[in-house]
Amino acid sequence: MGDLEKATRKAQEFRQREQEILDAALILFLEQGEDRVTVENIADRVGIGKGTIYKHFETKNQIYLLLMLRYEEDLASLFQDISESDDKETLAREYFRFRISDPARYQLFDRLENKVIKDHAVPELVDKLHRIREANFEKLNHIVEARIQEGSLEPVPAIYHICSAWALAHGAVALMQSPFYQRLIEDKDDFLDFLIEIGIRMGNKGQRGK
Repeated sequence: MGDLEKATRKAQEFRQREQEILDAALILFLEQGEDRVTVENIADRVGIGKGTIYKHFETKNQIYLLLMLRYEEDLASLFQDISESDDKETLAREYFRFRISDPARYQLFDRLENKVIKDHAVPELVDKLHRIREANFEKLNHIVEARIQEGSLEPVPAIYHICSAWALAHGAVALMQSPFYQRLIEDKDDFLDFLIEIGIRMGNKGQRGK
């Protein structure tokens, strides 16, 4: 095996180990809560030493941000896959499904963002996260404005529609994580479908009654 091949293989193994660490950290954060999980816990889950974690990540905040980046990149990929579709309701439906279908992960990343911003942690990764999110916002903005122009949505600033969608998704996640309401909703999949259908029709032309 030549030096270049060895270096390539070593780099691949490094990236694979990094992915294993992130996957393990996400599972632990969801199971136990991020504040209770230590670097040692993550290392034990992967089956490596604590020192190996620090070869990949300097702090837990870096792990937090890389997980959040992956989440936003997944949403960007979703937009990319369906943005050329003529059926603009498809994007709205998939957006709500993405945000709502895994409420525990949504709430985790919402908490983590508040933590890293409060701590002024890893600013270059925060900037990258915000750039990805801004690109996703522009994609949503483009779709909303097109639907306004075609007469499907109320002719209000696009930000009204986008923030209303965010508010519905945020509230739906809180509802789905509430033990009280969980007892009231027997068919959770049907309820999720109902919420999504409300989301894609929210803001349709004529709903303001003007």
